[in-house]
Amino acid sequence: MKRLVLATFALAFVGLISQAIAADATGTWKWTTTFNGQSRDSTLKLKQEGEKLTGVYVGGQSNMETPIEDGSIKGDAISFKVTRERNGQKATTKYTGTLKDDTITGKAERDGQDAREWVAKRQK
Repeated sequence: MKRLVLATFALAFVGLISQAIAADATGTWKWTTTFNGQSRDSTLKLKQEGEKLTGVYVGGQSNMETPIEDGSIKGDAISFKVTRERNGQKATTKYTGTLKDDTITGKAERDGQDAREWVAKRQK
């Protein structure tokens, strides 16, 4: 019986420690993307609740705020989608990446286009 109690306590303790050291994506993130000889700044404002991410993406030609969709973080793996409309056409970009300290390194994929790398830095 003592072993069962100790094992249960140990698992609970490990779970608490894991949550305490889990990556935290909450904050404002910025990066610059260059394509076709032009550079564009992007901003991502995230709020993390457990494994759920909410927030907005600001970027593209219009520089409007667009809510992120399906945002999640599991360990240090982050993912979300951004759907924007331009000239009546919707385009969804899926962002995936790895969060380490104050940097997210990942890929952005849009239908019919090659994946692009992105590296975002947390703003302080």
